[in-house]
Amino acid sequence: GTGTSLGDPIEAQALLATYGQGRDVPLLLGSVKSNIGHTQAAAGVAGIIKMVLAMRHGVVPASLHVDAPSSHVDWSSGAVELVTESRQWPGVGRARRAGVSSFGISGTNAHVIIEQPEAAPAPVAPVAPVGVPVPWVVSGRSERGLSGQAARLASFVRDRGLSQVDVSWSLATTRAALEHRAVVWGSDVDELAAGLAAVAEGRVSGVVSAGRRAVLFTGQGSQRVGMGRELYDAFPVFAASFDEVCAEIDPRLPRALREVVFAEPGSETAALLDQTVFAQAGLFAIEVALWELLASWGVRADYLA
Repeated sequence: GTGTSLGDPIEAQALLATYGQGRDVPLLLGSVKSNIGHTQAAAGVAGIIKMVLAMRHGVVPASLHVDAPSSHVDWSSGAVELVTESRQWPGVGRARRAGVSSFGISGTNAHVIIEQPEAAPAPVAPVAPVGVPVPWVVSGRSERGLSGQAARLASFVRDRGLSQVDVSWSLATTRAALEHRAVVWGSDVDELAAGLAAVAEGRVSGVVSAGRRAVLFTGQGSQRVGMGRELYDAFPVFAASFDEVCAEIDPRLPRALREVVFAEPGSETAALLDQTVFAQAGLFAIEVALWELLASWGVRADYLA
């Protein structure tokens, strides 16, 4: 890369001996030094950045300022070729692979092999039923920053006909979570915008402090007919967990638990939910399913009560 009479031949001969043997397609050799010079401690990461971008775009970039290959290297000892002009990444019938060498000052040596990842499916935003409240999350480095962010978001969404679910998804998954945060809830954009206005005016805010997370599962008395039914219909993780608990508990109950929990309000079956055996079993099934749903989103607890 730098044309040194000592370092370049050692590096090139190592590549010729390791990767240049028994090849039909030559190993393509380039250097990030030709773009930005010797970056000392950052040399390796600079090479990785260049190679990831090359892999992503399917282009092998040229090494700049090459007039002739070094005469100190025996280029005939293997199939290695200097890349003096940009070209499409050759197809080899498998994932693209590349080696990145970093030879820093005073013998800091490293070599990393990078392989093209499998194409990841695009994330799909959940679809919320009409009329169900959704959260919009905003944050800032300071109270002033939080207020300004809320005001800008309220102005942006006004009269644009945006889906409140899409905005919620984007705010939760594509924005930084800074120290000062606020969450507003609403069933439509107007209701959410009103909440943002309250944040912008400083009437709602909160500072996140370091700490651990505790989760409390409530006991008997909080049961209600139909609890969890919307979650069961909307989220397969919740439904699978609820069904798994029911499969274990049903043989020990006088009636199938799901029939009681999801009974029609006012029916004879619904009245069974207030019996201790069904109330506690039902709450346990719902709470386990709730926990599995949260866990599927990456939420973990330090304490459970």
